[in-house]
Amino acid sequence: MLDKIALALVIIGGLNWGGIGLFKFDTVAWLFGGQASTISRIVYTLVALAAIWCISLLFRNTEEAVDVPHR
Repeated sequence: MLDKIALALVIIGGLNWGGIGLFKFDTVAWLFGGQASTISRIVYTLVALAAIWCISLLFRNTEEAVDVPHR
């Protein structure tokens, strides 16, 4: 569950950076009252922490054992 939350936050961050790069529009700042507002800073921090968490996904063994019954 934590992986999905982190991935969602990283996607939000990526879309926000895309908006900044393409349109010079910061959606998070627009929604929460500017880049310096407390809520915006919390969102930016959560996105950064989620990105750090997602680094672990690169090194995690994702193969799961599948139990296939014999016929």
